[in-house]
Amino acid sequence: MEDKKISYGKEKDLSLKTLIALTRCYQSVHKRETRTIKEAGVTVSQFAVLELLYHKGDMRVCEITEKVLSTAGNMTVIIENLVKDGMVTRTIDANDRRVNLISLTEKGRRIIADNFPEHVDNVNEIFSVLSTEERENLLKLLKKLSGV
Repeated sequence: MEDKKISYGKEKDLSLKTLIALTRCYQSVHKRETRTIKEAGVTVSQFAVLELLYHKGDMRVCEITEKVLSTAGNMTVIIENLVKDGMVTRTIDANDRRVNLISLTEKGRRIIADNFPEHVDNVNEIFSVLSTEERENLLKLLKKLSGV
């Protein structure tokens, strides 16, 4: 079968190639980044919740959902599993009895404290192929592309 090269114009072709490269890059980085998370015995989403609570303290479910870029339905399942596994607790907010506060248990704190430093080292290793200046430029470009 003959490979047909269809062009949509130089700019559009470049945009498509950039999208493909960005997608492949994300998949590669994500696969390598999640290695240490899986070694911790939790899912990527669970790790994100544990890390957020570890660094920011007790939070409302809606705050966690917003910070880890999840959906409310998915976050409910993630938190339920973390509660069931004894990594977080759910308590009623004294200031607003309609709201649940999520807190790390000692087990959850130990899991994230024991595994986060290795995770940071792993992420740093992934990006070590770029100089500091290249990382700073990449970060600026990604924020620009994201509209942030």
